[in-house]
Amino acid sequence: MINQKKIFELISKVSKKEKTSVYIVGGFVRDLLMGRDQKKDIDFVVEGSGLTFAKSFDNAFKQKGSLVEFPDFDTARYLIGEGEDQLVIEFAGARTEKYDAKSRKPKVVTASLEEDLKRRDFTVNALALPSDAWDSKKIKDKIIDPFNGRADIEAKILRTPLDPDVTFSDDPLRMMRAVRFAAQLGFGIENKTLQSIYKNRERLKIVSAERVQEELLKLLSTPKPSIGLILMFQTHLLDFVLPEVAALDGVEEIYGHQHKNNLVHTFKVVDNISERTTKVPLRLAALLHDIGKMGTKKFIPKIGWTFYSHEHLGRKMARDIGKRLRFSKDLTDYLAKLVRWHQQPISLMDEGITDSAVRRLIVSLGDELEDLLLLGVSDITTGNPNKLKQRQNNYNHLRQRIDEVMEKDKLRAFQSPVRGEEIMAECGLKPGPTVGKIKEALEEAILDGKIPNEYEATKKYFLKIKAEYLKEVKEWEKSK
Repeated sequence: MINQKKIFELISKVSKKEKTSVYIVGGFVRDLLMGRDQKKDIDFVVEGSGLTFAKSFDNAFKQKGSLVEFPDFDTARYLIGEGEDQLVIEFAGARTEKYDAKSRKPKVVTASLEEDLKRRDFTVNALALPSDAWDSKKIKDKIIDPFNGRADIEAKILRTPLDPDVTFSDDPLRMMRAVRFAAQLGFGIENKTLQSIYKNRERLKIVSAERVQEELLKLLSTPKPSIGLILMFQTHLLDFVLPEVAALDGVEEIYGHQHKNNLVHTFKVVDNISERTTKVPLRLAALLHDIGKMGTKKFIPKIGWTFYSHEHLGRKMARDIGKRLRFSKDLTDYLAKLVRWHQQPISLMDEGITDSAVRRLIVSLGDELEDLLLLGVSDITTGNPNKLKQRQNNYNHLRQRIDEVMEKDKLRAFQSPVRGEEIMAECGLKPGPTVGKIKEALEEAILDGKIPNEYEATKKYFLKIKAEYLKEVKEWEKSK
């Protein structure tokens, strides 16, 4: 466990030696006043060069640490420890940052401590504490608070130190931070600040996709993400971040037939799944699971509103979103997979849950099966308590059937017991599509329940079908 007290003491010691004033700023001070769990990333402002001070701290620190330098911003990040216990310390010279009308990179100018606090996003974060006073019994008397941030903490309100139009123009990502803090802290957004977010929403276009992605994932990590998501929708920020989700809003009626508001439903699903897991990628999958509905919505007389194959369109859209927001390939594949298959558990219930269908679900989802089932049960948003109980029981039954089939058929690491090398040796084939087709046919037979997932039974079936495939090969060779 990292001893924060000793680190603060060392920073104060280096500060005195270098005759440089150093202050703890931002969220750490805010959370200290609120009695919240202390953050594992701590920001320090140096009245001087942040990079120079960081190097001095590095020389004085006797334990293992890693210094990452950002000379263009006079900033350095110091990483102490590893994994969940890692402490991230950032030293920055007091500065101001501003974006011009078109640039995605801010201009950095050296400034005083008060000017640095002035350019902070919200008054509750525009707080500073001398580095040697963090453990003082009179800590509240030591806090530097030029913009009444402590009063706003008491009132649970978010407002900007400067005119919000200036604050959001300087860094448009702060608009997303506002809705994220509202969800994270349970704070409201002051009316003038909220109106400014709507007014300046198009400025978000100049922020890099990577920064937008990071803030979206932070929002989804909050206890109740719908608070921030609703604010994003109301201020139209959602139109610029995830227009595919914003498009789900609305209810259409024909001949008295209505469909549910898919945006409201989606936000409920996100909150449902957030009560069950802290896994952010899964929460993101919940946010995207129905995005294909607007493109597949159709009214059919005597049936009503339908969204046939919306999961297939949704998969493609999820990949487009992953590309646009610079998600990793792994995350994009994960999202596309869950969006594609999220309807499958429901259809299994409609079919009476046959062994064959359960096998296909297990094999198709692999390691993501448990996440899919969590998404499926979270997708139940009915207000009818009887329907809710029935559908939840259906999922419990499906889970039981999955466990039974996996145990019985040994599907945990499924692949044909007869491997490609044996197929080539038996048939006199070279590597190619015919080998793949035979292997696929063997796996399909197992999934359909025609044969058990055992070597002898699969080998016997293989010998039975190989003549048919070899005949196809010969016919193809004659036609060349």
